[in-house]
Amino acid sequence: MKPVLYAHPFSSYCQKALTALYENGTDFEYRVLDHTDPETLADFAARWPIKRFPILVDGDRTIVEASIVIEYLGLHYPGPVKLIPDDPAAALEVRMLDRFFDNYISTPQQKIVFNAIRQETDRDPYGDNEARQMLERAYAWLDRHMAGKEWATGDAFTLADCGAGPFLFYADWTHAIDPAFANVHAYRKRLLARPSFARAVDEGRPFRKFFPLGAPDRD
Repeated sequence: MKPVLYAHPFSSYCQKALTALYENGTDFEYRVLDHTDPETLADFAARWPIKRFPILVDGDRTIVEASIVIEYLGLHYPGPVKLIPDDPAAALEVRMLDRFFDNYISTPQQKIVFNAIRQETDRDPYGDNEARQMLERAYAWLDRHMAGKEWATGDAFTLADCGAGPFLFYADWTHAIDPAFANVHAYRKRLLARPSFARAVDEGRPFRKFFPLGAPDRD
């Protein structure tokens, strides 16, 4: 039996897992979470009542959280691209950068989007501004970090880049990356050109009209 991914193509965390799957050409079953398919939604909720996606189901095992899904795939369905290095020190750096993109790019970006979805009377201007300040600090740090690097930790495409792709993709839509951060813009451009992530982006195109802040006519 092949593993089953429950995901939605416009979700950044789902795109993170999909990038890893496409990077290695992993054979899997894709169950799209859609309101027109209540049976799949009910199956998903029964397997993971927290209702956060993606999840990977492999036999009687349910794996949650995109980073853990990618680590699991590396252990049980390895491919030609090793997304977690064998060297413990190198692997630690990859995991550190993975947490950076999750916590300091994706989390504030989503905070801004979720705030925009609320009724105007329930919005949190302070929290929105706080999230934007965090993104500015994260962009500045990343710009320095990426000097002289092709990918997040050097020459090899890793788990960290699987997350960087969708998170920087949506972050620039949400709180534009300053043109002065040339290294970040160049990195984002390389990620968009990577075939595995480009495929994930293309699969999400039909849903762009639903982006709460309005999807720009680019990327």
